[in-house]
Amino acid sequence: MIFQHFNLLSSRTVYDNVAFPLELQGMSKSEIKERIEPILDIVGLTDRMNNYPSQLSGGQKQRVGIARALASNPKVLLCDEATSALDPQTTDSILKLLKNINEKMGLTIVLITHEMHVIREICDRV
Repeated sequence: MIFQHFNLLSSRTVYDNVAFPLELQGMSKSEIKERIEPILDIVGLTDRMNNYPSQLSGGQKQRVGIARALASNPKVLLCDEATSALDPQTTDSILKLLKNINEKMGLTIVLITHEMHVIREICDRV
């Protein structure tokens, strides 16, 4: 699930924030690495994996949230106002990313929003 607020752990790097739910599931470090690196590539944060949340923009923080949600291989990705705290340009880039995830990963995305622009841009069904 992706939320409006990123809820990242400030004391953990991008990589460690994405790894956190997998650690809680008891996955080994090698399994976590194998799972996370391709996801960071998908969301465009490979070059930021060692950065802390304070070193990221709002859009980058949301991408960490998306990567964290994808790490557990969900069948459905629930987005609760995932773009409402972002500026218009960043919103468009996040929507493009979500559309790409939907198409390339075949992942169903359920989007909750009050922004009509977001609905028109990404939704197949309303």
